[in-house]
Amino acid sequence: MACDHSFDYKFLRPKKLKHLLVQPSFMLLCSSVSGRSSQSGIFRDKTISSFSRSRSSRKSVMASPPILSLALPSDTGRVLSIQSHTVQGYVGNKSAVFPLQLLGYDVDPINSVQFSNHTGYPTFKGHVLNGQQLWDLIEGLEANDLLYYTHLLTGYIGSVSFLNKVLEVVHQLRCVNPNLTYVCDPVMGDEGKLYVPEDLVSVYREKVVPVASMLTPNQFEAELLTKLRIGSETDGREACNILHATGPSKVVITSINIEGNLLLIGSHQKDKEHAPEQFKIVIPKIPAYFTLVACLMGGNDVRRGEHDYISSSITTDVSLGFCSWKIILLLELLKNLIIQSLDIDIVDIMMKFRTYCLLKGTGDLMTALLLGWSNKYPNNLDKAAELAVSSLQALLQRTLSDYRRAGFDSQSSSLEIRLIQSQDDIRNPKLTFKADKYT
Repeated sequence: MACDHSFDYKFLRPKKLKHLLVQPSFMLLCSSVSGRSSQSGIFRDKTISSFSRSRSSRKSVMASPPILSLALPSDTGRVLSIQSHTVQGYVGNKSAVFPLQLLGYDVDPINSVQFSNHTGYPTFKGHVLNGQQLWDLIEGLEANDLLYYTHLLTGYIGSVSFLNKVLEVVHQLRCVNPNLTYVCDPVMGDEGKLYVPEDLVSVYREKVVPVASMLTPNQFEAELLTKLRIGSETDGREACNILHATGPSKVVITSINIEGNLLLIGSHQKDKEHAPEQFKIVIPKIPAYFTLVACLMGGNDVRRGEHDYISSSITTDVSLGFCSWKIILLLELLKNLIIQSLDIDIVDIMMKFRTYCLLKGTGDLMTALLLGWSNKYPNNLDKAAELAVSSLQALLQRTLSDYRRAGFDSQSSSLEIRLIQSQDDIRNPKLTFKADKYT
């Protein structure tokens, strides 16, 4: 599909132009634009003279926004975020938009689904956006010359048809801004389990990866995209190389479980002639609290216990959230050694453990933070990852601490991240994690 570079400023046709020029708001706009340095903000290439040339040469390539977008240019960028949305709680766009705004970005969300709450609760209601409805929104933006974006961010997508329409959106946005950065979180599954239709895997691998600027898969998703089993750090680095060869210059595998350690592995290939710069960040174990319900023979006694640590995967979406399957396996192994001697029902332990370990939206938040910081440090992906991990870990600590103090309701199916309460950690994170560069 070819780009049509003939841009029709509908609001500047002769009859409308005469009316528009006498409007006080437009006169103020022109005054403010003419007095602004052409080197300000992200629109350094745009001047009033370039606007004048666009009227005389209808075939000029538009690499900057229409004039009305110059009223208040952003120093960082404008992001179109296509993700899920919930009325209550923080997942998808609810988890990504606010942090990006805190980092200085203008963010325009398109909600791929709109639910009452996330699916970790017993019930939910809402609506799912289909591909045609997505395209209707894009056409509405295009009709008003509002399709200039510096970044596109996508997260969970549940159907092949919608994903294919997103690919059309990528193409359309790059017709307007060839320098668009597309950050893709290829949400497909975790811990060896798919939670999207299997057909989506090949679409991601064959169509999405080649057009993405940055990918943020977890270990399982990276394995699906590369057809490489990741069992070591070397495998993780090789997976990044395979993805680089296909398309994206930046890859961050946000969680890799290797020999009991949880790692983030990042890779930035600045040009095809040189090997990518690669690094790792060791993700710590986060203290967590959960309740053990004792089902004593002939009694209703309740015992409560605190366990020191659980693994904290930063790519949670569905399934067990950031619970490590190794912990659950350990509980199973302890069944005959300890649990039975205490007459405690292992099922209750498993359910309570699962209840207190579910955190939704952290993967969406992580990808948003990587977008935000990597744009601020375009040649220093390891620095961006350090800041993103530091913010997220501070948020996780606050979330678990607040729920512990409040006495979490064991009937609820999930914790909600303390996003608003952690805004200082997002805007000005304390750098508590250091990337180790591979040589």
